[in-house]
Amino acid sequence: MASNAPVGKPTDMSSPRLPKVAGIDSTVPAPPDTVAPLPGVPSAAPPSDAALPPGVLIQDRLASWVSDLTTLHELTERLIKTDSLDGALREMLGAGAALVGARRGMAVLEPADGLGPTSTIGLGLAHADLGTIETVPRGSGSYGRLLDGLPEADPPGAGLPDADPPGAGLPGNGPTAPRRPARVPEPIAIRDVRTEEGLDPRHREVAARLGYAASYALPLATEEAGRLGAAVWLYDEPAEPDERRRHLIGLYGRFATEHLARLLQVERARARVATVAEELLPSRLPRVPGVRLAVRHLTGPQGGGDWYDALPLPEGALGLAVGSVSGTGPSALAAMGRLRASLRAYAVMEGEDPVAVLSDLELLLRLTEPARSATALFAYAEPAQRRIVLAGAGHAPPLVVGDHRTEFVETSLSAPLGMLTCWEAPSVELSPAPGETVLLYTDGLLRRTGDATDRAFARLHAAASSVPRTDRSDPGAVADHVLRTLLPGGLDPAVEGEDVVLLAARFE
Repeated sequence: MASNAPVGKPTDMSSPRLPKVAGIDSTVPAPPDTVAPLPGVPSAAPPSDAALPPGVLIQDRLASWVSDLTTLHELTERLIKTDSLDGALREMLGAGAALVGARRGMAVLEPADGLGPTSTIGLGLAHADLGTIETVPRGSGSYGRLLDGLPEADPPGAGLPDADPPGAGLPGNGPTAPRRPARVPEPIAIRDVRTEEGLDPRHREVAARLGYAASYALPLATEEAGRLGAAVWLYDEPAEPDERRRHLIGLYGRFATEHLARLLQVERARARVATVAEELLPSRLPRVPGVRLAVRHLTGPQGGGDWYDALPLPEGALGLAVGSVSGTGPSALAAMGRLRASLRAYAVMEGEDPVAVLSDLELLLRLTEPARSATALFAYAEPAQRRIVLAGAGHAPPLVVGDHRTEFVETSLSAPLGMLTCWEAPSVELSPAPGETVLLYTDGLLRRTGDATDRAFARLHAAASSVPRTDRSDPGAVADHVLRTLLPGGLDPAVEGEDVVLLAARFE
């Protein structure tokens, strides 16, 4: 894909505002003393340290060290405040551009273990520009060598025995075999794309198209974290960072890699939690004559205990359930799985009596997990008769949405399961009209609004009332409209917040 930018002239996106840091002027590509001399062009001789008094020389060096330490402190402080992989990559890319004296750059997250996630972030580069750079063969001396062309870091203990022999390290038995350190690729500096040897012709073509003349690529790798990816900064003119800037970007790069490694672990943990939560829930919704089902579900980053279920029952009946287990994390997910499995068993045995189903569930919870509470709502539906009998334990009431009404079902107040010595509450019966949709949901949907409970219920009612008539025949469209209206920001799994379950049942 070709960029619309004129050759050699950066566009507005090619001139981003780089962070101002102590000791580094980020407003220019590279100060004269950081630009490497080109072949045939003599460089100005630096001032001789011998001409300076010893005291002045020491003060200058101390001032330079203090300035560098201040710079690294400011940059690492900003980096450590990022809490997402993309945010950390963007911060690292901008700070690195200031350190090496460049205006544009690109960071690639591509863990060597292949487990992901992967990401590509640009600084001063359009999306099409990133795609153009990625067409450069990786083994041509470009940043891609840091991803594919060089040996990846050895995993801990690679090539060595899994355990030391008995007595190793004790007197007379010899020292413990040393662990081989992981191999970290070296940075790659290309001072002039036009004259650099060994470059693929495609590399020169892309450089001419995007208007850059030199690059400096840094591996995002350490011995502890392994290889996570690479970053490359682009110069508009032939240039190369001097030794001081290389040292600073090396220190910052190692810190950034360790921070990215921590965020990567968090992201992978979140993905595993979401996967476990999905596996504990129905893989698909059943098809029962007379009713159409749709569900929208989100597990928060901490892994909550919200769940739902829909199971066919004898004689064409259908059991619908939603619930929430107190707590977060793996223990809450495990409790949610046990509770849902138990409810399915009770529903098969005595589903026509929702109160008995929840009573059995409450007894089980109190005996097996006395320190945990849960809310639940179970509905026994007979679609052919358009009849529903339901009972709730500390749960929000269902909402009926139709052409002629949008109203909450009046249910009796009841404590959550596990809160009372003996739970029991009366059931409620309702008859949905043809074409009406019954919405079952968890409290997380209301809490995600950030409003007080009364206002959250009012907003939910307003969102359901505003469903277009053309969408009311599709329960999935009804659920999507309610979510879009109630939560304009969407359901981002990375955002801290409650789990959300919205189960829609449209009766024909």
